[in-house]
Parts: sequence; structure tokens; C-alpha cells
Amino acid sequence: MTDQAPRPTASRPEENPQARGAIEGKPTPASRTTLSHIMTHNDTNLLGTVHGGVIMKLVDDAAGAVAGRHSGGPAVTASMDEMVFLEPVRVGDLVHVKAQVNWTGRSSMEVGVRVLAERWNESTPAQQVGSAYLVFAAVDADGKPRTVPPVVPETDRDRRRYQEAQIRRTHRLARRRAIKELREARVAEGFED
Repeated sequence: MTDQAPRPTASRPEENPQARGAIEGKPTPASRTTLSHIMTHNDTNLLGTVHGGVIMKLVDDAAGAVAGRHSGGPAVTASMDEMVFLEPVRVGDLVHVKAQVNWTGRSSMEVGVRVLAERWNESTPAQQVGSAYLVFAAVDADGKPRTVPPVVPETDRDRRRYQEAQIRRTHRLARRRAIKELREARVAEGFED
């Protein structure tokens, strides 16, 4: 038997509207989106394939749209946990960037993104060429954090993604805490950063 994070239920704070100031939860599919873009010569790097930064911008754009849609307003990129490039993207590829909210906190959201590519003039299936996890923070007009609706996973796949997002959040917070403690210890010992 393996330990798993508990499935979200209505008794958990992130699922209980009263715990979030009466904000109703939204199902995962409510903000899911796909952004598609055909790659041109303007997108290439020195090797003749599409520059990774171009793909990262598409990822950030799609994730931002999903975060804004889920939160009902502006959301800013707080971090990118992981960006994995599995295959090169070529000029003429039609790139599809699929994004969804995997997990929500009080004002933050993890957005999972899959990047697929297919030749624009062929009928072959799209192939996954990358993936990423980004954290967005919902902000108000003054740039201050605002509360977001809880995400309500509906399928087993969405519940798995929710649990995996909780693990990534735990690791992110532990890493941040460990680095802060190390830096404080170095300063206490007289080292400058």
C-alpha cells in the first residue's frame, strides 16, 4: 500500500466555500484551454529548430489565460516549477498548448501545461513535445493577492493531478525554507551573499 494525499472533499478548506469567504468552487474543466500556434522562421534558434523561449512564452500565455479564467480576474506568474522539453519543435509545426488548473491555495494556483506538435500539412497525430508546471497568484487592481475559487477535480486523472500538485507545493515550500535557513546561517557566520 502507498501513502497518497487525500482526495479533495467538501470538508476540506479549499473545497468549502465558507472557508474561502463564500467563493464557490469551479470544476477543473471550467478553465481548461488550448492555445494553438504555427511555428515560423521567426521562431527559430541557431540550430534551426524553434527556440525554447518561444515555447515557454506560449506556455506562460496559455497558463495565464487559464489562471485568469479560473480566478475571474488578473493573475501573475509567480514561478515555473518545471519546464521539460521532450522533442524539438520545427518550423511548420502546429503547436498546441493545453493548460488547466491542477490545484488552488488561498490566492495561488498551479497550472499544468502539455505542449503538443504536429506537422501543419500532415494528418499524423500530435506528439507531446513538452510539459510545464507554473504557479500563478491572483491579484487585484492594486497588485495585492486576492482569494481564488477552489478547484474541484472531477475525474480520477484530475484528482491525481491535484495530489501531485500538492506534492510539488510541499517540495517548493521545503526547498524555499531550506535555502532561507542556509543563507541565514551563512550570514550569521559572517559570509556575504
